[in-house]
Amino acid sequence: MLGISLFFGSILGILLGIAVVVTRPAGVLPNAVVSFVLNAFINVVRSLPFIILLVAILPFTRMIVGTSIGVNGALVPLILMVAPYIGRLVENSLLEVPEGIVEAAKSMGATPVQIFVRFLLPEARGSLVLALTTATIGLLDATAMAGTVGAGGIGDLAISYGYQRFDGITMLVTVVTLVVIVQLIQLFGTRLARKLRRR
Repeated sequence: MLGISLFFGSILGILLGIAVVVTRPAGVLPNAVVSFVLNAFINVVRSLPFIILLVAILPFTRMIVGTSIGVNGALVPLILMVAPYIGRLVENSLLEVPEGIVEAAKSMGATPVQIFVRFLLPEARGSLVLALTTATIGLLDATAMAGTVGAGGIGDLAISYGYQRFDGITMLVTVVTLVVIVQLIQLFGTRLARKLRRR
């Protein structure tokens, strides 16, 4: 669940974040209508707790993957939840790049695509890695809740065996496992971002 939803959510989120930056009033290709629609979509989806989003889009999930339960039933809401979140993080990372770099690129005659590929993305790569690290941890939290639709996972194990059967050992093991996984993800992301910023 984590791998597939992170892969597709990252692709959609990165494209969404780039589109928001490009179409904003001071962007490379300003477009007020597109910018408003994209920002409204991101804000609406991010304002919903995952468990509510999961239930609210059950018909849409059934239409896309043919079921609303199990791992496949959890993938659609997970992707839909994480894509706008990543989009906003990508937007913030790209906006951290000094405007002087963009202005220098424009003065050299760079096209909008060249500005992003050769100037903005290289400058923001360390921040983008940290953004994706944060999104991965948030997505891991959501996968734990996906057990409510029979998707399994560590969260389902904690609820079904730890909480409902009053098994304190199982609950403790799942909590420690989640803590270790989060620490490893954060450690990897932080080190990778540090290396990219040194280059």
